[in-house]
Amino acid sequence: MTVVLIVLAAIIVVGGAAFVATAARRRARHPGIEAPPAPTAPPKPPPPEVLTVEPEVVEPEAVEPEVVEKPRFRERLGKARSLFAGYVGAVLSRSTIDDETWDDLEEALIRADVGIHGTTVLLHELKARVKSEGITTPDALIEALKADLKKSLAGPDRGLRYEPGPPNVWLFVGVNGVGKTTTIGKVGKQQAAEGRSVLMAAGDTFRAAAAEQLATWAERAGAELVRGTEGGDPSAVVFDAVERAAARGYDVVLADTAGRLHTKVNLMEELRKVRRVAEKAPGQVTEVLLVIDATTGQNGLVQAKQFTEAVDVTGVVLTKLDGTAKGGIALAIQSDLGIPVKLVGLGEQVDDLVAFDPDEFVEALFEE
Repeated sequence: MTVVLIVLAAIIVVGGAAFVATAARRRARHPGIEAPPAPTAPPKPPPPEVLTVEPEVVEPEAVEPEVVEKPRFRERLGKARSLFAGYVGAVLSRSTIDDETWDDLEEALIRADVGIHGTTVLLHELKARVKSEGITTPDALIEALKADLKKSLAGPDRGLRYEPGPPNVWLFVGVNGVGKTTTIGKVGKQQAAEGRSVLMAAGDTFRAAAAEQLATWAERAGAELVRGTEGGDPSAVVFDAVERAAARGYDVVLADTAGRLHTKVNLMEELRKVRRVAEKAPGQVTEVLLVIDATTGQNGLVQAKQFTEAVDVTGVVLTKLDGTAKGGIALAIQSDLGIPVKLVGLGEQVDDLVAFDPDEFVEALFEE
């Protein structure tokens, strides 16, 4: 093996020397021929051109604030209107005013929960008007009824009362399940939108999660919340809220109250105590609003009587008026108790809680 390697190496050396000698002889014979240049590395490509592009600035389009239209009674009282429509249609189909005409009107009013007393008073006055004014046609009779209904619902004290000075305290009372806490939240948001500073008092310390529900509404309205311990003294919560409102210059204190107690304490006695505490300086109670579920009909009237005797209710909030054919409860409360309906709920949204408009309400019941 070694001998072979030596022989190969010798061949390579001899061959290389011969190649060099041959190349030298060629250059001697042809002096113009140059040896090929040694290979060189390819040239580096030029660096890529960097283009600087200014980012396009897109200005956000101006967004117009959403305009929320006030819900119309005509659009939301379909159930109540459908009840009246049948009876009114029967009256208008006649050529004269007879006993059946009065029977139809009586049944329509009673079914709408105006109540026996309210219906009797309305029809008695309407009959006297028909006689004195010589009304003879069904069309004129219906117009006279509408005018009487508007008159019975009208009143100068239908707006929410606010007095400058010490913090106004608005107490919200009513049984559980009528939408009391939600109503407070909606009123608070509306008052804040009108520029008034709002403080909410979680005075329903007996219902589980009542304070948490009110806290959610307080956050939406940008209002401060005062709450106590679960099962604690509601009067103490209201007292602390009024003191805090006075110290910080709040305009309105919206106080939730219990609708049912889990102790031996009578609900009405507890509410009387809450009102006495709220009336003490530096606060002033300017509204006691009874919240009633309109779908309960005459049961709402019973509630109104009980709460009025206890805490001197100044106004009524009718919730869920859009979901019932018993809109006549507004007439019953006004005629039997003389308490004005101040706010009505025509839907679930904040702006669906609106001031009660007697004229629009009555027209919505009779419009086709």
